[in-house]
This record gives sequence, structure tokens and C-alpha cells, in this order.
Amino acid sequence: MSEVVNGETSLAQRWCALQLLHDRIASDVEKVLQPRHGISVREFSLLEVLERQHDGEGGHLKMQELARSVALSQSATTRLVSRLEERGLLTRYICPTDRRGIYTEVTDKGRALLERARPSNQESLNHALDALADEEEFASLVQALRS
Repeated sequence: MSEVVNGETSLAQRWCALQLLHDRIASDVEKVLQPRHGISVREFSLLEVLERQHDGEGGHLKMQELARSVALSQSATTRLVSRLEERGLLTRYICPTDRRGIYTEVTDKGRALLERARPSNQESLNHALDALADEEEFASLVQALRS
């Protein structure tokens, strides 16, 4: 990663390192979540965001808010929500005050899966970060994540 200008790596290089760090961590976490809990990193993230960043009572978000929160397009979020809904982990319903809005919320089955998967997610995150902290190009990013 070593194009150094005036003693500093370029912003573009740091951005690439951040993307690579994300991809490597996601890959490592996926290898744990999928076999143990039958859930992908994206699915876990969506359920986690939905459960923790809900809109008031009831633990729900509008689809467009959810898409923004998980950094996916609205169509990709809709497909992901549909898969989770088919598995009984989420439910969707029309907003009672705005018939154009669709809310999504985690079901009891989804909350139970999250509770079982959270320790595995945390363990695999820590393991991935420990491994990456020893690599020079990622050390400062890992440190920033952990602080």
C-alpha cells in the first residue's frame, strides 16, 4: 500500500485499506455466522440495525430508513428483507399514518436468532481484528475501531 507523499499515504490508499479491512472482516465473520447460525453477515447486520435502531415503540423502521442504515440500495434491501421474511425472522406492514410507507420489524424468531448469533459475531469480530492488527497497513484502522 506504499505510495507515500510527504511522509503520508494518500487518502485514496487509506480508503482502499478501509474497504479491504471491511471485506476481510466480513469474510471471516461470514465463515462463523453461516455454519453456526445459518445467517449471512448482511442478514445479521440488517437484523441488528433493525433491532437496535428502531423508530419509537415496537422496534421497526421504514424500508428506506433501513436501506440507509445498512448501506444497501432500496432494491437490495427489499430482496434481503423478503428472504428474512420468508424465514419468519422479519415482518412487514403498512404504516398506519402513511399508507405509502412500509415498516419492517424483527419477529420473536428473529430476536431469538440474534441473541444466539451475537456472541459468535463478537467472537469472530475480535478474532479477525486481532489477526489484522498485526498487519502494518491495518494496524491504525483496527486501533481506531477498538477505541
